[in-house]
Amino acid sequence: MDSRVARVTMTSIQQSLRGELDAVFGELRRMVQADFPLVNQVNEHLLRIRGKMFRPTLLLLAAQSVGQIGRRELTLGAILELIHIATLVHDDSVDHSPLRRGQPTVNAEFSHEIAVIMGDYLYSRAIEKLVQLDSLEPLRIMSRVTNELTIGEMREVVAHDVLSFTQDDYEQLIRAKTASLMAGACELGALVGDDEFREPLKQYGLSLGSAFQIADDLLDYTAAESATGKPSSQDLREHKITLPLIAALQHMTSAEKQQVEDLMANQTPDTDEINAIIRIVEVRGGIAAARERAQELALQAEAELAVIPPGRARDALRDCIMYSIERRR
Repeated sequence: MDSRVARVTMTSIQQSLRGELDAVFGELRRMVQADFPLVNQVNEHLLRIRGKMFRPTLLLLAAQSVGQIGRRELTLGAILELIHIATLVHDDSVDHSPLRRGQPTVNAEFSHEIAVIMGDYLYSRAIEKLVQLDSLEPLRIMSRVTNELTIGEMREVVAHDVLSFTQDDYEQLIRAKTASLMAGACELGALVGDDEFREPLKQYGLSLGSAFQIADDLLDYTAAESATGKPSSQDLREHKITLPLIAALQHMTSAEKQQVEDLMANQTPDTDEINAIIRIVEVRGGIAAARERAQELALQAEAELAVIPPGRARDALRDCIMYSIERRR
């Protein structure tokens, strides 16, 4: 990809969409309201830690690149973000994570039980609003996506045998767990244009989403808690097997592999153990290999944009690729 002097930021990407994204967030706030105080209390907590709204941004840019943004796209953006929030609530509950974006998670602030129920509530509200659109194609897309998200979660839950978990296993996992929702976002946006753009934008989202997740997994090895908003080295603490570790394992000595197995067997690894594995992963080329794979996927995503009509929206979609692989939080 072209090198850039200035780092691409989400703020710069979203600048031309600020009004639309505010409308999406307003729609999201209306969607989650319930006639039950505790549900509204949890919703307020979730909305206070508003994320970057990357997935609605992808939907709006995809729509803008092949047509025009209408009222339906704003509603779909809110539905998409609602499903994304639901997956985060469930993720944090499964992982017993204490922080999300630097703030207490639902399971930490309320309880594990409330987190599970709230995740289900958010999913069900999203489906209810999707059905109210009375449009079959968005329903088809999101039915597929939500099923893939669930399979991705299950793949992650069972991925604990570090020596047998392959790069192919990992890429299947991130394709389902992360890339499927970004692909769905782009495909939903593409519905406003000609059919010829639907598949390329979907494939763009799949490659982008996989690159995004690899970059996110790299942060666990390279970024501090103050940058990510979650405890540093959290993936290793939770015994998650990601690409930097998988790539490094191929070049580790028997003694180093044993250190990895020991850490995975320890329910409460200490900081020294984790730092030792991070050093091994870096020395054995795991971080460099993961960065290279993210770059390959970024190039694949960029290639899919070749058929999209030139314009500011296509340029912004290209910037989304740069943002995904260069981000630091």
